[in-house]
Amino acid sequence: MSALVEYWPELLEGLGMTVLITVLGLVLTVVVAFAAGLARLSRLWVLRAPAYLFIEIFRGTSLVVQLFWFFYALPFLGIEFTPIAAAVLVLGLNEGSYAAEIVRGTISSRPKGQAEACIALGMSPAQRMRRVLIPQSIPAMLPSFGNVFVDLLKATALVSLVTISDLTFAAQTARNFTGETAAIFSTILVVYFALAMLLAWFTRFLERRFAIDRTAKPSRRPMIGGGQGAIPV
Repeated sequence: MSALVEYWPELLEGLGMTVLITVLGLVLTVVVAFAAGLARLSRLWVLRAPAYLFIEIFRGTSLVVQLFWFFYALPFLGIEFTPIAAAVLVLGLNEGSYAAEIVRGTISSRPKGQAEACIALGMSPAQRMRRVLIPQSIPAMLPSFGNVFVDLLKATALVSLVTISDLTFAAQTARNFTGETAAIFSTILVVYFALAMLLAWFTRFLERRFAIDRTAKPSRRPMIGGGQGAIPV
């Protein structure tokens, strides 16, 4: 336990870096997921083809290789990223490629009658997607998105490969100097578990918030008349 006390500032700093990369990565993941997922549903091949290629490349290659490519290989092509930018980009693009298929699959599984009703009402494809299909699909997406969020959190343990001092790197440093492997890695195991439970709780909160069958609060506005013919004033 003495190692934990001695290296607690470094571990706390690493935890802050892990949380920062996780939050930024989650934001990018959601943006990429909807952009690529909706592009895959487009009728235009100029949108579908690049989205399909992007998804397959990032799902079909190693996350470690992607980190090395963005941070160590791209500078030879004149493109340089800071360590944090490279980590956030790779994590967001990688997890976003998986989440894009969640978006595509959930929206495409909506009953055809909804789209037909929107067409009957004269809605354009963009209006159908924005007003009907996406709002009704979000509750079904959230459980799978929760899994993606937790997976992204666990993947942050790899960002030390691009010289970022995250929680895992700080734990490895403390272990190398003290040799107290069990105490140090048991501690960060608990920390990662707590962060994962926090993300799971946040996902459940969003599920309740966006639930389609959520009970509406009764109106407190005074009514004129009674029964079904009452009119709010």
